[in-house]
Amino acid sequence: MADVASLVGALGLAVASSAVVWLGSGLLERSTARLSALYGLPPVVEGAVVIAVGSSFPELSTTVISTLLHGEFDLGVGAIVGSAIFNILIVPALAGLSADSMEANRDLVFKESLFYMLSVAVLVITFSLAVIYEPVAGERLAGSITRSLALVPVALYGLYVFVQWSDVAESSRERATGESAWKEWGLLVAGLALIVVSVEGLVRAAIDLGQLAGTPSYVWGLTVVAAATSLPDAFVSLRAARRDREIEALANVLGSNIFDLCVAIPAGVLVAGATVVDFAAAIPMFGALTFATVLLFTFMRTDLELENWEAVALLVAYGAFVVFVLETGGVVNLA
Repeated sequence: MADVASLVGALGLAVASSAVVWLGSGLLERSTARLSALYGLPPVVEGAVVIAVGSSFPELSTTVISTLLHGEFDLGVGAIVGSAIFNILIVPALAGLSADSMEANRDLVFKESLFYMLSVAVLVITFSLAVIYEPVAGERLAGSITRSLALVPVALYGLYVFVQWSDVAESSRERATGESAWKEWGLLVAGLALIVVSVEGLVRAAIDLGQLAGTPSYVWGLTVVAAATSLPDAFVSLRAARRDREIEALANVLGSNIFDLCVAIPAGVLVAGATVVDFAAAIPMFGALTFATVLLFTFMRTDLELENWEAVALLVAYGAFVVFVLETGGVVNLA
C-alpha cells in the first residue's frame, strides 16, 4: 500500500507540476511575442530565438535543478534529449494536422535545420572529448565535463544568435506602437518564476518514479519530464499554425532545440563546475535524436511542406521511441 501511495503521489506531483509549467509558459509566450512586436523583430527570429528561448526555459531549469540540487545530470540530459525528440516529432505533427499542412521555406530548411544538426554533432563531440581527456577512473565510457568543455556548445549558440541578429539588422519589420514594454517584462519574469518552481516538482517526481520502479531516473526524464517541459513549445507552435504562421511554428521547434542542446545542457555544468556524463547511455539517446532530425528534415525538404501522412509518420516514430526507452530502461518487457 505504501508503494501505491508513493506512486500516486509521484504521478500527482508530475501532473500538478505540468499544469503550472503550462500556466507559466502561457505568460512567457504572451510576453515574448509582444516584446518581439514592440522591438520589430522579423518572424523567423521571433520564432527561432525570442519565443524559442522563452518556451525552452523549462528545459533549462530542469538541467540546472537536477544537476545542482539532486546531482542527477543524466536526468537533465535525458529530459532535454527527450524534449528535443518530442519537439521534432510530436509538435510539427500536431501543428501540421491542425493546419492541414505545414509550409516551410528554404531559410528554415537550409539554415535552421542544418544549424540544428550541427548543434547535435557539436554536443556529441563535447561528450566524446570529456571521455577522452577527462575519463572517470574505474568507469567505462564515462567522462567529466568541465566548464571549459561546456563552453564549446555555448560558443556555437553565440554564433547562431549572431547570424540571427544579422537578419534582424536587414529586416524592415515595423515596430508596434502604443504599448508599454514594462508590463510584458513583468509577465515574463512571473512566468519564469512559475516555471522554476514547477520544474523542481517534475524533477522530484522523476526521481521518485525511478526509485519506485527500480529504473534509471533518466528514463523518466526522457519521457515524463520531457513531455511536460515540451508543452510550451507544443502550445506555441499549435497556436502559430492555426493563425497560418507555419514558418514561425517550425522555427520555434528548431530554435528551441538549438537552445536546449547548446545552452540548457551546458548550463548545468556551468553552474555545478563539472559533472560526469555516461557516454554509453548518452549515445543511444543522441542516435534516436539524430534519426528524428533526419526524418523531419527529409519531410520538410520534399516540396517544402509537411503533409498529413508525414505528420502521422512522425507520431508513429515517437511512439516507437517511447516503447524503445521503456524497453531498454526495464519498465516494460516485450520479449
